[in-house]
Amino acid sequence: MRCPLLRPDPLQEPRLLEIRDNLRARIAEARHEGWLGEIAGLEATLDAAEQKLQTMQKLSTRAEPTRLGMPGLPQRS
Repeated sequence: MRCPLLRPDPLQEPRLLEIRDNLRARIAEARHEGWLGEIAGLEATLDAAEQKLQTMQKLSTRAEPTRLGMPGLPQRS
């Protein structure tokens, strides 16, 4: 999740939303239990998940590539 080179597949957005929601619940539990060391790692992972979701949304709203077609060959005389 934290790998900056990982390019998420927009079709996996529902799974990433599930992971994000789970991370939020785990952070709330860690705060409630006083697990301060756990909170920092979970928040870093949550930030990465949010960035991946933003990337997915940008990828899914991007315009289709412009098709230029095949160039023609010069005619010989």
